[in-house]
Amino acid sequence: MANAYLIIREGSKWADVVRLVPGESVTIGRGPTNSVVLKDERCSRSHAEVFQAGGRWQLRDLDSRNGTIVSGVRLNGDYQLQPGDIIQIGNSHLAFVNDLAQAFPDTSTLLKSSRAVDGDSPGLGLAEDAESVLEAFEPTMITHRKQQSRFLGDQEVSDVAEASPKINRAAAKLCRLAFELAKATDVFTLANVALSGLFEGAQVDAGAILLRKRDSTGARRSEELEVVASRSDSAHAYHRVSPFLTSTVMREGQAVMARNVMDDSQLGNRDSRGEILATSVICAPVRLQDQILGLIHLYSTDPSRSTDPEDLEFTLAVADTVGVALENLNQRQELAENLNQANAECVQLREQLGVQSEIVGSSEVMMRVTQQIARAAPSRATVLIRGESGVGKELVARAVHFSSPRKKGPFVCLNAAALSETLLESELFGHEKGAFTGATERKIGKFEQAHKGTLMLDEIGEMSPSIQAKFLRVLEGHPFERVGGSEQIKVDVRVIAATNRDLEKDVAEGKFRRDLYFRLHVLEIIVPGLRKRPEDIPELAAHFLRKFNEETGRKLKGYTPRAMEELLRYRWPGNVREMKNVIERAVVLARGDFVDRDDLVLSRLTTAGDTEMGLERQEPKAGYQPASLADVEKAHILRTLAATAWNKSKTATILGIERSTLDRKIRRYGLEADRRGL
Repeated sequence: MANAYLIIREGSKWADVVRLVPGESVTIGRGPTNSVVLKDERCSRSHAEVFQAGGRWQLRDLDSRNGTIVSGVRLNGDYQLQPGDIIQIGNSHLAFVNDLAQAFPDTSTLLKSSRAVDGDSPGLGLAEDAESVLEAFEPTMITHRKQQSRFLGDQEVSDVAEASPKINRAAAKLCRLAFELAKATDVFTLANVALSGLFEGAQVDAGAILLRKRDSTGARRSEELEVVASRSDSAHAYHRVSPFLTSTVMREGQAVMARNVMDDSQLGNRDSRGEILATSVICAPVRLQDQILGLIHLYSTDPSRSTDPEDLEFTLAVADTVGVALENLNQRQELAENLNQANAECVQLREQLGVQSEIVGSSEVMMRVTQQIARAAPSRATVLIRGESGVGKELVARAVHFSSPRKKGPFVCLNAAALSETLLESELFGHEKGAFTGATERKIGKFEQAHKGTLMLDEIGEMSPSIQAKFLRVLEGHPFERVGGSEQIKVDVRVIAATNRDLEKDVAEGKFRRDLYFRLHVLEIIVPGLRKRPEDIPELAAHFLRKFNEETGRKLKGYTPRAMEELLRYRWPGNVREMKNVIERAVVLARGDFVDRDDLVLSRLTTAGDTEMGLERQEPKAGYQPASLADVEKAHILRTLAATAWNKSKTATILGIERSTLDRKIRRYGLEADRRGL
């Protein structure tokens, strides 16, 4: 007997062919180590054995639990197999033949035992080789459909592993692949890792992962699929999945496998020249709960490496794992973006709090200010902060906000003196696209930005009467409209106003609305000038020295007694803002380990309401010499320039004017010509 085969039947189909090799035995059973593994619960782990003895093939039952039956008779010993014998093990059938054509004389009926027929079967000798017979026997069709993989189901792994020799390897590969997918940092890496695992675990040599394109919201809901990653180990480049398979899988959400597809054009198995591209195809949906994100398309171009049901199981398990990995990747990316944004906001808030909201000073007057802040913070009432320029009114406003129940909301600040009437209205209430020339898009105003938070309006006394009226209406709880719009907008905002003007005087002169004044003057905090709390000067000086030491990398140890005496004697017309600038310059230019008196550049400006200060600092003269204001200004600017070594930026800061204004005055008075004379 030159050739001998075992034809294995699963359910209603003949599933596999095993060639019997002389000198080699074939074991049959449920265990994965057998030559023929039957996925049948009635089959024992080691059920039967086929071996050659005396030139003939013998069948032996290995003391199985349910026995081995041949042609309806249960075996009690060794049995000599005859062509056409049907071996029944549990619910499985195996046909023993020495000519494959004998196995398939009529595909609509089961094999019949050769003992029931005298002579050869009419079907013998119809095919010359096994491959042509198998191709003729199995028509092109989708042979398997799968809703859920057993690998990811509730079945015990040990039970699944006993059913197939490939399960143990597939489970290990799937576990390893899941870890690799979890480490992927982007979609392209994830798709390529998944493809590598699929090529290793399934009998395929070409394939791709296709995902839905993102819509305007960033979600994968588009009907159009894009190839994220593809691979081909065959002579042909990857050929995209056919519309038939795409629509089937995406519509029904089930994985499909088709074998013997050489003549089926619906499966896209031929290229433009008609060459065969695939002999078996697997297509599985990439799912996340009820949503289908895309699909995995795999196929084999080698007839000897046809896919089987276990390949379908493995592919479906990988597809579901890819769906979860995609969702985890999206969540990680969103979390990273949110974390970056939160970190940026935290850095910004720390900078704001560290520089502008840390109140330095332990004098009695500052302790009273701190107590007023503590009493005002819990309330929803409007706060009016008054004080000279540079005393830290915005710092106090921040302290009120961050000590209040609104501290988690936004803190928005706007200087009313820095904008024209039209721009101030737009900044406060916003504007619609096309509301005026240059309004190319909608702008959200400060009131809307400060919703559920605090809005601070500095220099409130500089508002025009028309803006004051609109501002008052919003303060009283009425909705407002954006400039050029008609939509009624209502916000929940606490307002803190600040000014260095005498509002009572402005009200008396008709420059400030009386009703707005009374609406703002609910809670009042007065911040004293620095000259009125000299005991805070050493503490502030030490604070600014530490700050600028850190920023510049200097290691100055402190102030000389002469420098501290000068700081305490000076009247500080620019208040804390001026002190900050003076200390910054001293730290940068100091030549020793301590800040000395010569390192301090102090102005001769008078403080508000303290005009005699300039006379106190001037050198005594023999008598009064009348002079024009222009001559006084020229002399003062020239001496300030000399004191700063002609540093125009520092001079402009000390004088309280813009750098461009200083340049104009230098040209007007011809001070460059006097530079050498100083």
